[in-house]
Amino acid sequence: MTSGYVAAIDLGATSGRVVVGRLDDNTVHLDVVERFMNNPVRTWEGTTDGLHWNLLELFRSILLGLRKAAIDQPDLRSIGVDSWGLDYGLLRGGALLGNPYSHRDERTAEGVRATHELVSREELFAVSGLQFMPINTVYQLTADRLADRFQGGDTALLIPDLIGYWLSGVSVAERTNASTTGLFDVRTREWSTELADRLGFPASLFPRLVDPGSTLGPLLPTVQAEIGAQIPVVAVGSHDTASAVVGVPALDDEYAYVSCGTWALAGVELEKPVLSEAARVANFTNESGLDGRIRFLRNITGLWLQSESIRTWEREGHTVDLPALIGAAAALPSGSVFDANDARLLAPGDMPARIAQCCVEAGQPVPHTPAEFVRAINESLAEAFARAVRTAAELSGKSVRVIHIVGGGSQNALLCQLTADRSGLPVIAGPVEATALGNVLVQARAARLVSGSLEALRAVITRSVSLQRYEPRTDRPVS
Repeated sequence: MTSGYVAAIDLGATSGRVVVGRLDDNTVHLDVVERFMNNPVRTWEGTTDGLHWNLLELFRSILLGLRKAAIDQPDLRSIGVDSWGLDYGLLRGGALLGNPYSHRDERTAEGVRATHELVSREELFAVSGLQFMPINTVYQLTADRLADRFQGGDTALLIPDLIGYWLSGVSVAERTNASTTGLFDVRTREWSTELADRLGFPASLFPRLVDPGSTLGPLLPTVQAEIGAQIPVVAVGSHDTASAVVGVPALDDEYAYVSCGTWALAGVELEKPVLSEAARVANFTNESGLDGRIRFLRNITGLWLQSESIRTWEREGHTVDLPALIGAAAALPSGSVFDANDARLLAPGDMPARIAQCCVEAGQPVPHTPAEFVRAINESLAEAFARAVRTAAELSGKSVRVIHIVGGGSQNALLCQLTADRSGLPVIAGPVEATALGNVLVQARAARLVSGSLEALRAVITRSVSLQRYEPRTDRPVS
């Protein structure tokens, strides 16, 4: 390993950060130089418009963070961008036509109906290997086509590709994120022009595909002047889950992962996609990972359930201390279990009221206090994680002996212990910053600061972070 520094831009659906990664002495270290919030904004055009990402504010925060990073470490080797998936900006002649919509915007419902009038769910899965979610990119694109938003638009860039374009002037689509759109052929690892044609999307809308580790180019002169440095931009696993899975500190192949933040993604890593009818019915997805691996997983509505509940309580005038609330929830003997993937839980709003209704329909006791709601959320997420891991193993034939929980959810001792209990498997929690670590290590390999396989990158992480192990308790329910 050679010593050096890279900068990672890591954007989540609720917050973002700019991180400097240092490679030294066979280890990797992170320094968060800038954190910022990411809150969608609802706008109105006449009587309705929709829920949008405030991308200009995000870009301003990114530039501020990069300027700080360049001051702290003037010899940065590269910059890489990862973000949440699904959402995109439409451009004409290189100019953004409007703030990108959030995948939680209500317009996607019409897109689902219109898409499957042209292509069945079975046909879509056979090509893309993608699970059905009404928020998928393909449904958003159909909704935009129906609303004539393509008029004059010549390119659609997913969020990390759009940030990369604003930094470098180079328009590409990185494969791990492209694989989440529903328009990517999981076998050929190219855009499916047949699907695009059948759905009425111009092929020119989709830029050329690149792999993680590809150099896009130097910063644009205007960006260089803004941050005071000239640094190349490198494509990473730009879907944040792809980077998070790189950041799983697995010592062998017999593991499953849960990348838990606003969303939770639970599954296994494979060499080839699983495109069986059983996988489609179970609503599993096949997404591209680093070095051609497949992320065979299921999306689960993650800590969004908790954060949106807290927002509801705060709107009602309550002050919420999250660590104390989780402690109170852990002290309860048990909690209700509801379907964490119920579609009614996707949109912003009064989450506790919706959870209460889900509990009623599931024949479970209705929570009343915030601690009871938080216990129910964590019980239900743990149950969803355990079922997803078990199903992933059954559908793929892969042996699983341990579950790695990475991301923000790894800090939640209650959630980690409940997942061990309900799965009957040990849980290894950490690192919290798995996504940033994966981003940094892909850049480091491209810059020749580190070499080797994906397993070699994970070995660097294992040497660099502290992990917490949770053993299943035999007196608790196993799903």
